[in-house]
Amino acid sequence: MTLKNLLFSRKKIRDITLKNRIVISPMCNYSAKDGFINDWHLVHLGKFAQGGAAIVFTEAAAVESTGRITHGDLGIWSDAHIPGLKKVTDFIKSQNSIPAIQLAHAGRKASMQRPWHGNGPLDQTDKNRGEDNWGINAPSPIAVAEGFLLPHELTLEEIKRIQNSWVEAAKRSLSAGFEIIELHGAHGYLGHEFLSPISNKRTDRYGGSLDGRMRFLLETVEILRDNWPLEKPLFTRISSVDGIDGGWDLDDSIALAKELKNRGVDIVDCSSGGISGSATAAKVKRGPGFQVPFSQKIKTEADIATMTVGLIIDPHHAEEILQDNKADLIAIGREALYNPNWALHGEEELIGEGEFESWPHQYGWWLDKRNKSLGFNKK
Repeated sequence: MTLKNLLFSRKKIRDITLKNRIVISPMCNYSAKDGFINDWHLVHLGKFAQGGAAIVFTEAAAVESTGRITHGDLGIWSDAHIPGLKKVTDFIKSQNSIPAIQLAHAGRKASMQRPWHGNGPLDQTDKNRGEDNWGINAPSPIAVAEGFLLPHELTLEEIKRIQNSWVEAAKRSLSAGFEIIELHGAHGYLGHEFLSPISNKRTDRYGGSLDGRMRFLLETVEILRDNWPLEKPLFTRISSVDGIDGGWDLDDSIALAKELKNRGVDIVDCSSGGISGSATAAKVKRGPGFQVPFSQKIKTEADIATMTVGLIIDPHHAEEILQDNKADLIAIGREALYNPNWALHGEEELIGEGEFESWPHQYGWWLDKRNKSLGFNKK
């Protein structure tokens, strides 16, 4: 018996219905100016919506200007960001895709170089191009690595201020037309810094035990859920493991996921690594679907829907992951940079219905005629 195709089946999350299970993962482009979105982002994100993905995520959008990773990061810390973002969400919706935004604060990994400038601390070369340091914050005054800025340890009042910045960012996201928000709690950024014993050495209620280290993220989720429409989904991205001895581990992630579910999170986005070094650095062997086991374990043991990501490049592999109940959504990142039409090509390969039926008609009509001229038969 042939199993029902899942990759191209609909899925409802709260009041949002996805046309398939394919998500374009948040991918930093480091190409904003003063946090503002521009035509680069419109074309970058718009082509993924044209390419057939059900959800298109922006890159991490900083909830405070000091929460940017680099001078090129996207921001959403003021109402002035809304019109530019609205232009992007309008286009994504026009392509029958769902616009989503990842809300983030870089914590101790803020005020860094763009990757192609070295991905390290800002130096004189950066300053010569007008990119100087700014003060950074973290749970504890521990630099991310030797030579990086020493962060200021957040006070209780400052923690509340940053949490409120997330709330205001969520309200702006709604005004800008986003249908899904994701709290970024992974890759060594602020939410993850509170979770990991590598970066959190606090002795107050936000540190120490697992419950204490989870408090910041869980409180932030609670206030986001209270201020984001109940009919719209809330995702949370986590680093399932630090990949470092004495760090955050998979059992910790399962415990966190159970608490996230209790607070109204709909999808746990299962990534890994990044507590020190580059965003996804971890001692985790990499290969196709290398993070799928994390998603499977969290989904099964925490009884929560998950999204998996990481070197998933073959639609047959993506379908197998869903059929084996290892995830509910498939996030595509760098493969989408290589092939923005990955979803459309995958539908053609897995389902084999009219080759160009799901393509934008501005493309499909011409491509169908091209195939007929070349003597190709439609599937």
